Amino acid sequence: MNQLSVSVVGGGTGGRLSLEAAAASEYFKPVALADLRPEIGAELSRKYSEVRMFTDFHEMFQTCPTDVVCVSTYPPSHEVVTLEALTMPLRAILVEKPLGHSVASGRRILEAVKQRNIPMATPHGLMVKRCPLEIIERTQNGEIGELKLIEIQSPKWDIINAGIHWLNFAINLNARSPVESVMTACDKTTRTFRDGMQVETIAVTYVQMVNGVRIVMQTGDTVRSNGRRDGTTFRIIGNAGQIEFWGWDPDYYLITATHPRGILIAPEEQRTSSHQRHLENLLPMITSGRPDYSLPESSLEALEICEAAYLSARHGVEIKFPLDHFEVPAPNDWQPGEPYLGLRGGRDGRQLS
Repeated sequence: MNQLSVSVVGGGTGGRLSLEAAAASEYFKPVALADLRPEIGAELSRKYSEVRMFTDFHEMFQTCPTDVVCVSTYPPSHEVVTLEALTMPLRAILVEKPLGHSVASGRRILEAVKQRNIPMATPHGLMVKRCPLEIIERTQNGEIGELKLIEIQSPKWDIINAGIHWLNFAINLNARSPVESVMTACDKTTRTFRDGMQVETIAVTYVQMVNGVRIVMQTGDTVRSNGRRDGTTFRIIGNAGQIEFWGWDPDYYLITATHPRGILIAPEEQRTSSHQRHLENLLPMITSGRPDYSLPESSLEALEICEAAYLSARHGVEIKFPLDHFEVPAPNDWQPGEPYLGLRGGRDGRQLS
């Protein structure tokens, strides 16, 4: 296969990762990048002198069509950029996560790509790293017994920016069992923003899956990890063992009947970046003409949990899935924890069947 030409929309973190990945791969050739800020193009030109720089992605698409487009802009702009990119004779596309600023937008993006029947990458780094992939394999092979609980501690991060990665991993760990409900409590007193999004100061998100597995995710500025290491911590609990691992770290701790005292395992990792792996994973799909959309689909499922979490926190209700069928109930003046005086109706919790 000849090198595939690549253009990138957005010169921020995600765009630079895609540009670096395409430049490092023998199978791709970066030829153009668009960013609204001319200083970004000037900066990147010093490193990538053969890449044409634009301040308008419309102009880039018209004058410099490519085989692959990487959409790495602000999430609310993903849809308009992706839909225009799909008017070109693309062979594949990469769309950063979250797919869109809302589930509805992300779904429209994914459906438009499927209609073109071209491969799509959504670069969740955990889904191409050897350590988390080995954890998924061990869990689904039953090494820790029946999966019961996935606990996530994410200090100094939030539901939408990092949580979407953690939730996407949890969804795939649990073999993409459907979500039953989501319940979230958020503190927002510090008016924190991160990566262009208003986010929580601290939050707890509780996800119940149809198969009974629970996901409990703690995010925010004051979350403290109580695992074997500081920083992001996952505890994966089965009825015959457990696994602890630390997000982007290259190793994990396994406790089973075979290893009752626990063993630290460090799988051999590839040297290439995760974005390069995502791009190169497109190649067999391009060759075969059979796109695999399982990763974009699970990313959309993770975005749906994120959207449900913020909706739950906003209205103080449990969000029942499917999300697009859920209607927020009317607010009421019921105050849990206060004495019940028998004057305002309600139901007797002792009489529940």
